[in-house]
Amino acid sequence: MSAKFHVPEENYYTKDHEWALVDENLVTVGITNYAQDSLGEIVYVELPETGQKVTQHEPFGVVESVKAASDLIAPVSGTVVEVNDAVQSDPGLINDDPMNEGWLIKIEMDTEKELAQLLKAPDYRKLIEA
Repeated sequence: MSAKFHVPEENYYTKDHEWALVDENLVTVGITNYAQDSLGEIVYVELPETGQKVTQHEPFGVVESVKAASDLIAPVSGTVVEVNDAVQSDPGLINDDPMNEGWLIKIEMDTEKELAQLLKAPDYRKLIEA
């Protein structure tokens, strides 16, 4: 039930459970509350370097929990302009606050057209309720 998971209206979402907050051409990316809950205790995160290019629908990193390792999928194509070093040294931040302090990377987006391929909050809620 989505009432258990906070799904902010202003974000975009991937079917792989990443969220994307768009501010002009800067996109902050993280994993959703649903994803961190499904993974369990996150013990390791591997993120790209600043300056690295990422491609929409392609892996940009890995998150490992006590249960499994999962690829992190880029919601948009572009250049990584910032990496959240705090989650690399303390991956538990992703479990504690996945939608804020637990963000992963910031991407300078190549084109806004790719946003049309992402889910809006109501569609993401339907996905996680299925």
